[in-house]
Amino acid sequence: MTNGTGNEIADALGLLLRRSTRDHLYAQLTEGLGETVDASTYPVLSGLARTGSCSAADLGREIGLDRTTVTRRADRLQQAGLLRREPDPADGRATLLALTDEGRDAVRTTRERLASRIEDSLHSWPREDARTFARWLRRFADEGPFTPGNTRND
Repeated sequence: MTNGTGNEIADALGLLLRRSTRDHLYAQLTEGLGETVDASTYPVLSGLARTGSCSAADLGREIGLDRTTVTRRADRLQQAGLLRREPDPADGRATLLALTDEGRDAVRTTRERLASRIEDSLHSWPREDARTFARWLRRFADEGPFTPGNTRND
């Protein structure tokens, strides 16, 4: 593989990973889900859906926010009934964040919206190309430079 390919992929990822791109997408995905579910709280809900119950510090590491920011956003989501705090069975002094049924419903809605938007954007692609892209993107996510502990430089 040449550096040219790596640069092309890096440029495309740069566009996808821009904060403004994420915020715009999150705003669209959370539209109409109530004032609590927005571009700032969506990462907390989505992160908890991926990780399951966890501490604010652990969730912060997962979604790239500090513990204090996660806690503030979790407070809003708890007040809206989308998450709850529960004692950590491994450490009685600690508290875990967990989605409620309503929180899981909100995440399900946003994920359905995202999947639909992706399907719509791939509508003009040949079906096999779209499937191949999905398979290779999954492989890249699993084996590429974003994988924790990946030290390969080839």
